[in-house]
Amino acid sequence: MIDIDPNATGLPGIEQLRVIVGAMMTIGLILSVLTLIVSAIVWAVGANTSNPHLASRGKLGVLVSCGAALICGAAVTLINFFWGVGQTV
Repeated sequence: MIDIDPNATGLPGIEQLRVIVGAMMTIGLILSVLTLIVSAIVWAVGANTSNPHLASRGKLGVLVSCGAALICGAAVTLINFFWGVGQTV
């Protein structure tokens, strides 16, 4: 039986990589919020000007930005979940 776990000290620079990944997650969340605000404004302008194309683009932008925020926020949990599932196979 082989029991292998991730080695947090095996490679040089792994701590800097963690910092970079954390910063990228923060940037992703900030951009998702910014995109949500802009998309909501586009949706509101499209709805108030009776422009269905603009309103639908705003709705799509809101959904995409919410999905991106969900993925960025839950990335660590998702990876840990699938790591645990993979260990049981």
